[in-house]
Amino acid sequence: MKLEADENIQARVVRLLREHDHDVATVPEEDLTGAPDRNLAEAAASEDRILITLDRGFADVRRYQPGTHAGIFVVHARDLLPGLILMLVATFLAEHAFEDFIGCNVVIEPGALRTRRPPDE
Repeated sequence: MKLEADENIQARVVRLLREHDHDVATVPEEDLTGAPDRNLAEAAASEDRILITLDRGFADVRRYQPGTHAGIFVVHARDLLPGLILMLVATFLAEHAFEDFIGCNVVIEPGALRTRRPPDE
């Protein structure tokens, strides 16, 4: 699956995703560090990449409507400890496939996966 890792996604999470055979581009690799959220979303969408981020602003379905992008995954935890973020992503990978969430807005939280699907599903 093609993914775009926001600049707030740690390198070890990117490595984990790549170890699971995902094609992961990162915001720093694409010289988009510090770019406005809208630009990141457009860059990911233009390459048909699912955006994965810690930025809760991307969970706003009024701005990023399901079905208007390849997918947006927000990893959210009250404490953004690096080990916890890695564990949340590893748990998602063990239990789900990104392919099942094309065009969706997904929030990954401890003990929960909240999904907003495109209207036609």
